[in-house]
Amino acid sequence: MFKTSIYLFTALMLGVVSYSNAQTGKKMETNFNKEQQEVFSTIERMVDAFHKKDIAGVMACYDRNALILFEPQKPVVGTNDLKKEFLAAFEINPHYEFSGHEIYIAGNIATHVAPWTMKGRLPDGTPIEQNGLSIAILQKQTDGSWIMVFDNPHGQFLMEK
Repeated sequence: MFKTSIYLFTALMLGVVSYSNAQTGKKMETNFNKEQQEVFSTIERMVDAFHKKDIAGVMACYDRNALILFEPQKPVVGTNDLKKEFLAAFEINPHYEFSGHEIYIAGNIATHVAPWTMKGRLPDGTPIEQNGLSIAILQKQTDGSWIMVFDNPHGQFLMEK
């Protein structure tokens, strides 16, 4: 159960961005300003790296002290532990779709919110499907780039209790 949850969370978290709408399969339009688009680009880079199973590319999108909830209420911090969780998630080859994206920026902090649906397969071939609400906090760097410092793909958790 724990390993399955880790697979699902990591897959979900990394699937923060999709280029299509879950209901229609059509490319989603985003009406982001330039700064919001830069934040969104960080999310896109992370997802692209995840789908390619590029652990270095995934980790490059996160602060070295990032906190990620691969399972509700169970934060993971630290580069080595985060890498382990992401590598485990690669095993299910998840596919994510999102029904929308919201990005809000206050100074050097940004929030990205996106409802998602994920389909994948456990290593034994069992199909899995899950959905939720991803909430990520990003911080602007001195070079103008954005990196994630907090990532919770289970933002809906408290509403489900």
